[in-house]
Amino acid sequence: MNFDITAAKRLVIKVGSSSLTTVNGGISVQSLNRLVDACQQLRARGTEIVLVSSGAIAAGLAPLGMDRRPHDLAAQQAAAAVGQGQLLAHYSRAFAHHGAEVGQVLLTVEDLIRRATYVNALRALEKLLALGVVPIINENDAVATAEIRFGDNDRLAALTANLIHADGLILLSDVDALYDGPPAEGGSPIARVSSTEDLNGVTLGPRGRAGIGTGGMATKVEAAQIVTSHGIPARLTSAGNAPALFAGQDMGTLFLPRGKRRGARSAWLAHLAHTKGRIAIDQGAVSAVIRGRRSLLAAGVTEVTGSFEAGDVVEIISTDEVVHARGVSSFSAEEVRAMRGKKTAQLGEELGEDYQRPVIHTDDMARVEVRA
Repeated sequence: MNFDITAAKRLVIKVGSSSLTTVNGGISVQSLNRLVDACQQLRARGTEIVLVSSGAIAAGLAPLGMDRRPHDLAAQQAAAAVGQGQLLAHYSRAFAHHGAEVGQVLLTVEDLIRRATYVNALRALEKLLALGVVPIINENDAVATAEIRFGDNDRLAALTANLIHADGLILLSDVDALYDGPPAEGGSPIARVSSTEDLNGVTLGPRGRAGIGTGGMATKVEAAQIVTSHGIPARLTSAGNAPALFAGQDMGTLFLPRGKRRGARSAWLAHLAHTKGRIAIDQGAVSAVIRGRRSLLAAGVTEVTGSFEAGDVVEIISTDEVVHARGVSSFSAEEVRAMRGKKTAQLGEELGEDYQRPVIHTDDMARVEVRA
């Protein structure tokens, strides 16, 4: 199987800060224009593109007299507030050269996990694309907190690809491919990744680095795994290779899809959500909840660990310590402990009508298979 970019109807393209900025932290107009020109190759063939662009914080450094990316959240928010306008202005001018309009869409993690805002984000993006506008997405760094933010735009791009049912995810950075080890130490590029086993022994390096960006190869591979596990292929290469890649040449590393297509909220639950506790279930519940895809009832709960409140994400495990799913709990840990093992009718009699609801509804659950 291959990923024919020239045949794609809709793509999400993510570009990192290091590919758009100069060594001094400002926007590299030349690099940005080259990227936009390459994207226009796709648009000219009728491909809809959504551009997930880093660079807002980097663009705000020079105007604020900062010589490096700040560590404290407030300074990052200030730099993003200044830099986002500059970044969008450059994109507006570059795409206008091709007769295209751009639209800014700023998101936080909560926008893609709460159903109301999830639906609104999807509607906004679909309407922009229908109008021939190029959506420029960035994490809303000016308001995001350290607790709820994506942490980098690689994963935001992965969730966006799931959200809009894209035909592929393109991850552009300053590295031309995924390598099986440090290139300076003789590492070789990996042409294809068809399963997680293909990554065994691969050195991904730290999740972030001390320069302009916040990502790194680890988060790019994680983003690729998110979309491929949901039926969407991904391609990783350098921004400099974008013109050749978009012309149809085989560049960088291809991550082949291996799962069924699902939405962004399901992808977030399965891969990115910060879990607050665990709910252990018996084998009967494993069969009903995982294979039968039913809601988790209190009768199947055997143990509860951790401290969580209603609305927090928890792991659902079996007695052999295998994580089978992650989901949003309808009750606190204390309440689930009081409910465990009890039938629905018994809960109504002892605790009240409200406790007859599922502990985790099937719509608020993502099934996974991860050894604990």
